[in-house]
Amino acid sequence: MPTISVIMSVHNAGRFLAPAVESILNQTFRDLDFIIIDDGSTDASRELLERFAKRDQRVKLICQENQGLTASLNCAIALAKSDLLARMDADDLALPDRLGIQVRYMQQHPEVVLLGGAYELIDEAGRALTILTPPQDDATLQEHCLSGRTPICHPLAMMRSDAVRNVGGYDPQLTVAQDLDLWLKLGEIGKLACVSDVLLRYRQHEHSVSEKKQRLQVQNMKLACERAYQRRGIQREFLGEGGWRPSSQRSSRHEFALRYGWWAFNNAHRRTAAIYGLKAISALPWDSRGWKLLVCAALKPVKVSRADA
Repeated sequence: MPTISVIMSVHNAGRFLAPAVESILNQTFRDLDFIIIDDGSTDASRELLERFAKRDQRVKLICQENQGLTASLNCAIALAKSDLLARMDADDLALPDRLGIQVRYMQQHPEVVLLGGAYELIDEAGRALTILTPPQDDATLQEHCLSGRTPICHPLAMMRSDAVRNVGGYDPQLTVAQDLDLWLKLGEIGKLACVSDVLLRYRQHEHSVSEKKQRLQVQNMKLACERAYQRRGIQREFLGEGGWRPSSQRSSRHEFALRYGWWAFNNAHRRTAAIYGLKAISALPWDSRGWKLLVCAALKPVKVSRADA
């Protein structure tokens, strides 16, 4: 029985899939199986995964009709035999020591049921934007979850299998925000933690996410929090909000171009900052902030900073 079962759901992952799978198979910690659910892909994802499964016996591929992320992850959990579960997404990149660092931490801290870490944000082209470092202690992580934030990056999570099954896994009624709901439930039977090491390159897609889906995300986050308040017998105010992806509006694309550009600039990635300055100008040419970003990327000295999640 392997130490870790890595679980991943795939639906039309395109060009990002192969590097994501390879980043797990090439981990320095190799005692794992990799349970991949192809959730009704209509592109070449299934054929690519079949080649990986033939090449590496650690890959356990299950193909099904499209059922959505929540159902796919619960299917993978049911198939997992390991004491530890590690999440992975089909468009991100795990750094080589990710699993080894997390396994050692979980072995040294048996009270921890859910572990995250720091991660680097990259854009669709793989350009570095910034590094996000979540809080590391249980109390602060619990506070973030209860307020409606998700401090543990979903594709970076490592969990204890028995704890996940004990709380019923992912709620099948939640098509989005299923991670926050699970984090809240796990926080009621054990401790949450994060390491300070950067373990993942988390891809921010440039394409728009519909306003409708963002509204549903916030609704489900609020529902997950309200359920947790009731279970824990507490009264709280939900503080979560949307706006984590650009919408179809030009103003939204402009704001996100500025955000990504200044992240890149503050991390000394001048060329990336200039690219996003041009994107901001393209969205709203008359707004001076895009021009300011472009000029700073070209001329101004930078001081590297590291953001908090």
